[in-house]
Amino acid sequence: MSTTTAAPKRTLDTSGTPQVPFTRVVSVELRKTVNTRAGRWLVGAILGLTAAAMVLFYAIADADERIFENFVGFAATPQGFLLPVLGILLITSEWSQRTAMVTFALVPSRTKVIGAKVIAALLLATVAFVGAIVVAALVTAVGGADGGFEGLSVTVFALFLALQLLTILQGLSFGLILLNTPAAIVAFFVLPIASNIVFSTVPALDGSGPWLDFNTALMPLFNGDFSLSGEQYAQIGVTALIWVVLPFVAGWVRVMRAEVK
Repeated sequence: MSTTTAAPKRTLDTSGTPQVPFTRVVSVELRKTVNTRAGRWLVGAILGLTAAAMVLFYAIADADERIFENFVGFAATPQGFLLPVLGILLITSEWSQRTAMVTFALVPSRTKVIGAKVIAALLLATVAFVGAIVVAALVTAVGGADGGFEGLSVTVFALFLALQLLTILQGLSFGLILLNTPAAIVAFFVLPIASNIVFSTVPALDGSGPWLDFNTALMPLFNGDFSLSGEQYAQIGVTALIWVVLPFVAGWVRVMRAEVK
């Protein structure tokens, strides 16, 4: 008669394993933006269209209008359209490509992952800002008007950077809420346009647009007007709360509760 001895149970103890550093998570999120064909094309399009916009402005503007501030303002439009899409892809690519399970398995803290994506988005927007500033400075120095750099102040740079950061964070917020790339991109472009149409055509809402519509509040910055009044700063703050902060919070709550498949 033979007896069998049960194999001893073995457990994997990971209590002593150090957590993934936050800086490494940020670097991974940055690498994700260019490790796909769509991401590489989008980053290239942002840089290329920024330079093309300034060259176009140089070609159509009068000689006395070719100043640094105008070049920067003209570059805000293409970046304002494409940077939010980059923010959307930072979020939705995890879910559309089904890599969220791997991400959250390696970094169980979803708050840390979302925070890393936010930092990555802000860094990308800052890089786009620096690129636009460098190109604008080169164009102004080579073929700009006499005194093209006169009248510059820290406010011009700060507001242009704030515009970049707000637009990419808005895209990030739409991505967090919908977690689907096509739906988030369509919603990002359709909802602001619909909002702008409503506030500009409904007589009862006349005058409310700058306080409730994000694009209307940001329009002076998109037009290159960096001399804002106190009321305009307040309008940007209120609309950013409505179109960026509240959607981001709602999206963060959804990601924290979403089932990862």
